[in-house]
Amino acid sequence: MSEQITIWHVGNTGLRNPNRIQEGFSVFAKSSFVGRLHGRENELGFMKLLNEKGIIQNEAGKDISGSHARKWRLMFARNGFIYPQVKKKDGLQEDLGVMDDITPFGKVFLKADTYPAMQECFLRSMSVEQNDMPDKQLHFSPLRWLLAIMLELEKRTGSSELSRIEFALWGHTTNPSYNLNDVVDNILDLRQRRAVAPSKRVFDKKEIAKRAEHYDKMPENFLDYGDMNMRYLRVSGVFQRKGRGLIIVPAKHVLAEKLAKKTASDVPLMEQYKILCTGASLPTDNQDVAKSLLDDLIKQMKDRHIMFDISDLPLNTATEINIARQRLENILAQTDEIRYASDQCNQWEEIRDYMTLLIKGGGKHVYDEDNVIEVPKDETPAYLEWTLWRAALAIDHMVNKPYEVRGFKLDSDFLPVSAAGGGKGDLYCEYSDFTILTEVTMSTSSRQEAMEGEPVRRHVSDAVLKYDKPVYGMFIAIRIDTNTAETFRHGVWYAKGDVKQRLNIVPLTLEQFQKFFVAMFESQKAHPKNLRDLIDVCEIPRDNMEAPEWKEYIDSVILDTQMLKR
Repeated sequence: MSEQITIWHVGNTGLRNPNRIQEGFSVFAKSSFVGRLHGRENELGFMKLLNEKGIIQNEAGKDISGSHARKWRLMFARNGFIYPQVKKKDGLQEDLGVMDDITPFGKVFLKADTYPAMQECFLRSMSVEQNDMPDKQLHFSPLRWLLAIMLELEKRTGSSELSRIEFALWGHTTNPSYNLNDVVDNILDLRQRRAVAPSKRVFDKKEIAKRAEHYDKMPENFLDYGDMNMRYLRVSGVFQRKGRGLIIVPAKHVLAEKLAKKTASDVPLMEQYKILCTGASLPTDNQDVAKSLLDDLIKQMKDRHIMFDISDLPLNTATEINIARQRLENILAQTDEIRYASDQCNQWEEIRDYMTLLIKGGGKHVYDEDNVIEVPKDETPAYLEWTLWRAALAIDHMVNKPYEVRGFKLDSDFLPVSAAGGGKGDLYCEYSDFTILTEVTMSTSSRQEAMEGEPVRRHVSDAVLKYDKPVYGMFIAIRIDTNTAETFRHGVWYAKGDVKQRLNIVPLTLEQFQKFFVAMFESQKAHPKNLRDLIDVCEIPRDNMEAPEWKEYIDSVILDTQMLKR
């Protein structure tokens, strides 16, 4: 295989998180840029709108060309949410639809109100064969091709797992013009040689350099584009993370087999565009296939001794069968989340490291070549909520379920999709004899009090009225503004009927919380009562202190928690 290598893309490195595409598309759908997203003026205008809505963080003067908008437009078009620009060789624009206008499938995507529904939209998009083959005559779907590779791997090894370096060198660098068996042979050869290599880092570097001899761009693209492509492929719901690589989701195995049967197509690109923009069909739209997928899922759940009941649901059509399957998938996801939650006490050091990254404003922590954690700089609000959710799970002893604690959505790898919406608190941790409501923010400016003071007190007040047990509030931020501390020092809120409440809310920096969290685990005294005691001790002198003094006192209490280690 010495021919020139090309790397296919299913995403864009400038739009790192595909889970945010729906948020950006919702902003677009309500804007004046529908049907006119080309041209510098429109691109700059849409980019400004995305920035104002908090979808992107465009530092002043950083992007004056509108490139952000072009990246979003590319993703909207590639997934069939807006009509793409048709090249003359492929047909007439009017035969498809008004360029940049919202498609019928785009309207379906806007209505996808659950994470699985959104995933299915991406799966339909990625199943369409719209990538050029080397001969420029046929088109292929990277998703279908990768499934074919991974299923052949599973056939030979018993597992569909594909590592990061294997994907980088033999996944997104190949297509259906390659012989499938040869590709898998190369992957297994790479795997065998890497397993005995004394230094994985050196081995990977040499293998990339060797493969890059047939690639006319930067060698760094193998891994950089690989990480991006894998992240986009996972949003289809058919793949999930395995280490830094991929594995086929067990519950979607039958669907994967159906999709992998066809990897390339001779259907003209214009026809593929029409399929894309109206919504591609999936094997599960067929009643027999839907039933087969449901039966396989039922078997998996019985094998795992997971209780379920779908006896109240009709199973006469593909739609009805898929509704039943989605109920089971939800039960399975909740079961997996409970198992994930129970393991967090063993992951407290990783949780600590995530806190460190958040304190720094994002970044990566590399443990070794195959293990790394990352907080993307533009996703810090979501990761802050997620990290503190994990911290609460690690401390354990909650009487509510892990999915009842959080307000944000998770992907199939238990990573945050986006921050929780407004209207309620961030984390509700209910224990046998008290409740702790945790509110978080990445805001550090003087606007912190204006943005958080009212909603945090209102949410704690609502919780006081809801729970028949004491409610404590923790407000955690990278830095606590003194005006915010002053608001919580008083902690006054008038509930309905002018009923005056004195709320127990303690403001902590993330660094302070991290110190206490680590001290609990290092002293083997991780228990929610210690967190409650911390809040109680911090609140005792608040009436006799001004806000600056109270902040200093809280810090001294945190430092004192080193006694937990004794």
